[in-house]
Amino acid sequence: MRRVAIFISGGGSNMVALADSMTGDHPARPVLVLSNTDGARGLEKARARGIPTAVVDHRPFGEDRPAFEAEITRHLTAHDVDLIALAGFMWVLTGGFTGAWEGRMLNIHPSLLPKYRGLHTHARALQAGDTEAGCTVHEVTADLDDGPILGQARVPILEGDTPETLAARVLEQEHKLYPAVLRRFASGDRRMLQLP
Repeated sequence: MRRVAIFISGGGSNMVALADSMTGDHPARPVLVLSNTDGARGLEKARARGIPTAVVDHRPFGEDRPAFEAEITRHLTAHDVDLIALAGFMWVLTGGFTGAWEGRMLNIHPSLLPKYRGLHTHARALQAGDTEAGCTVHEVTADLDDGPILGQARVPILEGDTPETLAARVLEQEHKLYPAVLRRFASGDRRMLQLP
């Protein structure tokens, strides 16, 4: 059974989708939800599910990112974590950390990578006149929103869409795609998953 830590910074809707999927014959279980913000609403949702939580606030560490990541690692070690799933964790991790977890850390990004790495993905897709958007689950590497792609789900862009309406429809697909990819990944299957 693979032991999964889920990293969040906000409401934790993808964390909930992942945690609720890890039951029955699933090859993994959530053993820790970690946030870099004490007020993250997802922490309470994790506690309600009986999942241990931890907060490592990045602010007291200032520019000392290795010290911040060392504190994260302390929590991961204490919970004997095998895999990390970034689920709305709004903090860029250093190459030292991502290198240590290479092949064992996933992220979900709200665009069809390699398009629109970084922020404001939905507004950028609309500005470009794209006909579809979507989300991508990928392995985490030192390069932002890069790494081997493990799954994608596509969403048509509709006439009159705003960044907010598009984001809401993409989020629905994130909640389907991420659990499906995590299940496969935890069982050793790294083939690309394409949802319609």
